[in-house]
Amino acid sequence: VQLQACGGGLVQAGGSLTLSCAASGRSLSSYTMGWFRQAPGKEREFIATITWTLGRTFYEDTMKGRFTVSRDKTANMVYLQMNSLKPEDTAMYYCAARRNAIGLSNTAQDFDSWGQGTLVTVSS
Repeated sequence: VQLQACGGGLVQAGGSLTLSCAASGRSLSSYTMGWFRQAPGKEREFIATITWTLGRTFYEDTMKGRFTVSRDKTANMVYLQMNSLKPEDTAMYYCAARRNAIGLSNTAQDFDSWGQGTLVTVSS
């Protein structure tokens, strides 16, 4: 599956941004989708994951309440709604896909396909 993320940009602290990820190439019925981010000099960090068919979600504890993952099965799109953004949210954000997933994973190594990333910069 090919993934194309977009929607990043510059936003002031306290603002909101919605990232989009277009998925193409094959049926996603057996996939779980995820969002990760990586700040300069830091390791890739899990944000949230969602199962394609049933829409079950799982979030990193520190992201709950501010970030919301969703998907549009008709449009083959995955979204990450981000609210109350903070300067420490500045990072490259990646969408990812995990094929034939059993259960939900927050581990980057479990995901098979990755988008190219979209940069989010939060100014103070």
